[in-house]
Amino acid sequence: MFVDLPQELILYAAGAFLLGWLLASIFGGSKSDSKKRDPRDDRIRSLEAEVRIAQTDLEKARDRVETLEKELEDAQDGIEKRDNVITHQQSKMEETTRDLKESVIKTRELRAELSDRAAENLKSEVALREVKTELEVAQASTDLIATGVLDYAVAPTEEDDEEAEDLLDEADMKGAAT
Repeated sequence: MFVDLPQELILYAAGAFLLGWLLASIFGGSKSDSKKRDPRDDRIRSLEAEVRIAQTDLEKARDRVETLEKELEDAQDGIEKRDNVITHQQSKMEETTRDLKESVIKTRELRAELSDRAAENLKSEVALREVKTELEVAQASTDLIATGVLDYAVAPTEEDDEEAEDLLDEADMKGAAT
């Protein structure tokens, strides 16, 4: 097979192999050069790794910041709602306190008016009893005069007055003794 190929083609193949070997040795360097790495390449690789780690940390931090922002918004909404509820309850409490004070004042006024009316009622009852008593006395006097038992023509004497006083003194003494 090797024999059947034209000689030119074999020469071209050998020349290409030789040219490739020369170029590889010139530009590719030696094996000892390939074993030694450039420290800058190591530094670049480590910096790229640090960048990837930093980007991962940045994404995690962004996610955490978004989560915290949502929690902050929720907390602010909750605080605002609680503030509204507290304000509403305080206004109700102030209104209730105001109503209570007004009710206490009205109750005191009504109690004062009631005690005044009770005093007036008591005075009226006393006056009514006095009038009834006077009316009963007048009625009894009228009845006694009409029946003739009471006669103003007969006036008591001084002796009768002294006897009545002695009787009163003895009655007083008996009443004081008991």
